[in-house]
Amino acid sequence: MTEKELIKKAKEVRTKAYAPYSKFLVGAALLTEKGKVYTGVNVENASYGLTVCAERVAVFKALAGGERNFKKIVIVTDTDKPKSLCGACLQVLSEFASDLEIICATLKGDKARYRLRELLPKAFKRMSTER
Repeated sequence: MTEKELIKKAKEVRTKAYAPYSKFLVGAALLTEKGKVYTGVNVENASYGLTVCAERVAVFKALAGGERNFKKIVIVTDTDKPKSLCGACLQVLSEFASDLEIICATLKGDKARYRLRELLPKAFKRMSTER
């Protein structure tokens, strides 16, 4: 799966986002180590705290599909400059791929590339039960 193909998938799925309040549509395409792609869109709710980002939707779909190892995620927004992921999405992704490649893109084709460790250098990690 090429970067161009992943961006295309994120752009296409973006149109299915449910964002009646913000009108901010986001599409995500998550590539697993096995080469499978899971897409996601943001889903808003009148109770704003229940809103879920596109990135987490893609992760949750991948987990439901039995995947746990992720290679790359692409996020597409209709903004002038690429937008980064929120802290909650970074934290969820860090549970499975601390050095994940992240590509943030716009509909116009602008891109920004990161590694998850750059955006969340001190991710919360599960505490060991061993002493």
